[in-house]
Amino acid sequence: MRMDRVRYRAFEGGPDPLAPPLDIRGALDEVGRGVMAGARPGAALRELLRTGAHDSGGQGSPTGLEELRRRVGERIERIRARGRLDGTLREARALLGQAISEERAVLAADDSDDARLREAELASLPDATAAAVQRLAAYRWRSETARTCYERLLDHVLRETLASRFPGLHSTAEERDAPPADAGRKQPAPRDPRRVRAMLTALNAMLANDDRGAHTPAAFDRFMAEHGDFFPERPRDLDDLVDTLARRAAAAQRVLDSLPTEEREELTSLADQVIEAEGLTPGLDVLSGTLRRRHPGLAWSGAEPMDGPGALDLGEAASALRELADLAELETALGQDYPGAALEDIDDAAVRRALGHSAVDSVNRLRAIERGLRDAGYLRGTRNRPRLTPKALRRLGETALRDLLAADRPAPRRPGGHGGWNGHSAAPLGATGEPTGTTCPAEPGDERPIDVVRTLGNAIAGGRSTPEGRVRPRPADIEVAETEHRTSAAVCLLVDLSYSMVRRGLWTSTKQTAMALHTLVGTRFPQDAIRIIGFDDHARDIPAADLPELAPQRVQGTNLQHALALAGRHLDRHPDFAPIVLVITDGEPTAHLARDGSPTFQWPPSAQTTAATLAEVDRMTRRGARLRVVLLADDPGLRTFADTITRRNGGDVIRPDGTDLGTRVLRDFLAQRRGNPTDR
Repeated sequence: MRMDRVRYRAFEGGPDPLAPPLDIRGALDEVGRGVMAGARPGAALRELLRTGAHDSGGQGSPTGLEELRRRVGERIERIRARGRLDGTLREARALLGQAISEERAVLAADDSDDARLREAELASLPDATAAAVQRLAAYRWRSETARTCYERLLDHVLRETLASRFPGLHSTAEERDAPPADAGRKQPAPRDPRRVRAMLTALNAMLANDDRGAHTPAAFDRFMAEHGDFFPERPRDLDDLVDTLARRAAAAQRVLDSLPTEEREELTSLADQVIEAEGLTPGLDVLSGTLRRRHPGLAWSGAEPMDGPGALDLGEAASALRELADLAELETALGQDYPGAALEDIDDAAVRRALGHSAVDSVNRLRAIERGLRDAGYLRGTRNRPRLTPKALRRLGETALRDLLAADRPAPRRPGGHGGWNGHSAAPLGATGEPTGTTCPAEPGDERPIDVVRTLGNAIAGGRSTPEGRVRPRPADIEVAETEHRTSAAVCLLVDLSYSMVRRGLWTSTKQTAMALHTLVGTRFPQDAIRIIGFDDHARDIPAADLPELAPQRVQGTNLQHALALAGRHLDRHPDFAPIVLVITDGEPTAHLARDGSPTFQWPPSAQTTAATLAEVDRMTRRGARLRVVLLADDPGLRTFADTITRRNGGDVIRPDGTDLGTRVLRDFLAQRRGNPTDR
């Protein structure tokens, strides 16, 4: 029997195939919660990207820009702790000291005058390493060991100086000390000055041709085929190569800038000597000028704090500072706190080098969320000033309603009734509303849906079916789905906008309640007319679209009188609708409208404010509107005023415990819609 073979191989990068699907609606909900808490949509979106979005199941720890930035910061600190930057100079000093010591040992065993003259010459050497090396350039060593140490010094300085510019020439201490016969060990690129000169000549010629517009990709390919071992980064094209070399050269300069002045001058002089001795100075000078001209915006100067138990050679130090520069750019891009910041500014390659493939997946996931919010029609406007669309506002209202419903246990169903959040009026029955689950005989002109099963059953039971299986029902057989009767309601929600609502931490829950109530009325009671009125020193209508971004003003006054007057006008425009008026406040009235229409504030509340407010309460009473006052503060004056309203109006007072405002308001509203306002 033939069996299909399955081949497995290592994961080679790309999107995580096991990542949960994007939850764009969930992301919108998180943005919406930020907006409800007082943030603008742009700020709420940035906060979502900063902290990360949960997956569709709400499980797991989201990875946002803040977490990625923290990990980049940790990597920066680890690099800074690698070691000091004076490794090349320390090595040069050590080799020079060893060479002189070995030479003196040989001279001490020689009684000739030449030996004494050589000892005197060694004794007169300058203290500075660069100056001493220059004096010893023409010295004829008597000790073979001393000569080897001196040549190793020159070789080390030359290699590290070149490695600070061309990382392909960098080698570890083990590689430098490995014998040539050790073929199993990876060897650094040859130091042959002729190869370096040839590479510089070809590179400068290629750059010159590019300046004249005569460069071709084929020329770059030929250059890399011959000199590619100098560039282990494997640049894609000439621009990539120039960028790599410029960043490396800038890092090498910052290494020197980070050294104390005396050490910097000493190392610079020593490097210049060995570079000039090999005839590399002209080519490096031309290349340096070209790189600075092409990348003037790089950090070509500046010190970096580096510390640690060891000492880095010049090539290692340049690599560390180059990495630090890349990480600093990445850290800035991840911060997204500069004008015009965008997720596209984050370099995926830099993220991969610093944090690995999973971090790139996290960045791409955040990009997909931001793009998905726009593609799904939830955001519009510019990148820096996004706005919520009507579709998003509807979704936020549904979310607010869903969250409040989930926060309260549904009441048990009563026999024959509809308890809990889904309950509506159980009687009387009529031609509109939701199905009750039962049926009734159809009436002339009935528009209720026909119950096909009961209708055919009646016809069959009455013998109105043929042997062929045809059923011929009569009008008397027809039954329709019985539905609830609903009267229309004029709903007014009066919301206190005074700044004390923010100070007491009530603002977000109040907006959530208003949005949830508006959504509940619009979806389950579309025949109702709802109006949301906000009040501080004066009252005004609040369109539902403005609710998410509604912000309180720093004004003094709680003008319930004006709010009740606006609510009364709404009720008067719907005289045949059942009135429902809910007031949410955390303070007694302290303002009213004067005769000229201007708001008047006074604390403690004046008799005029109290009288004007109670006059509007009495007008509500004459309209048949019973006020439901939701008290959000345990203030004696507020309690006294609320009790006065209930005595004069016949309404009721609701005192939520601070965490169930929304559920109490929605429950009370549904109770009033059922005609049982005491069922809360």
